[in-house]
Amino acid sequence: MEAWEFGPTIRRWRDRVSPEAVGVPVGRRRRASGLRREELAALAGISADYLTRLEQGRATTPSTQVVESLARALRLADADRDLLYRLAGHAVPSPDIVPSRVAPSVQRLLDRLSHTPVVVYDASWTLVLANTSYDALMGDTSAWRGLERNAVWRNVTGLPSRVVHTPEEQAEHEARLVADLRSTASRYPADRDLRRLIADLTSGSPRFAELWQADAPPPLADPSRNKTIDHPTVGRITLDCDTLLVALDDLRISVYTAEPGTEDAERLALAAVLGTQSLPL
Repeated sequence: MEAWEFGPTIRRWRDRVSPEAVGVPVGRRRRASGLRREELAALAGISADYLTRLEQGRATTPSTQVVESLARALRLADADRDLLYRLAGHAVPSPDIVPSRVAPSVQRLLDRLSHTPVVVYDASWTLVLANTSYDALMGDTSAWRGLERNAVWRNVTGLPSRVVHTPEEQAEHEARLVADLRSTASRYPADRDLRRLIADLTSGSPRFAELWQADAPPPLADPSRNKTIDHPTVGRITLDCDTLLVALDDLRISVYTAEPGTEDAERLALAAVLGTQSLPL
């Protein structure tokens, strides 16, 4: 298959996706039946300029992350997703590789939670997607690149976080993340990117190296579902955090909610309003 086919294929598939199907508001004067270029770019988390270059064949080597993001935004079935990988010159992800796929059925579920903070990680704890409500609560994730997108790295290197932990809670949280990553490594021994991540973590974080090399049983599951977030505008918010596992695709979906009618629910709603006003569309 020729690489030049990638751009025209994206353009054809963009034209066939109805805005309503992906949650894009439709105005009265809209002429395009499918998605506009800037709409697809926003859904995929890439710039409209880069998508233009891809469609016009001026950019011909999209990363696997970009391909997966476009496939997710276009709600592609498995066969079309695999074709998109091949057109981009990449091997179709195999069962030996940590999956980052969000199936259309799971995406429809996430669409229904658009007003609830939701973040999705793969089995290596690398960020797959965060919705606007999550970014409004926790801070903008769209600029994160490379290791910044990995929750293990962010925790063991002490990158800024709005989640409030005591030192003991933070240490236990780091131990749980590393134990889960160890389990992931045992399930995907052939994944080169995963091995590279572990090597980068080991060389870049003495804390990770200590936990990784420790001959200790994995810590117990988090005893509390509550998370306290120190929001810079509305103050501290204590929320329920439930992490759901998508078994087939080995994804972790964390959902943040507050009991209706509480002060925390009011602060969460205010944070969402303030965040969506300041975040780019």
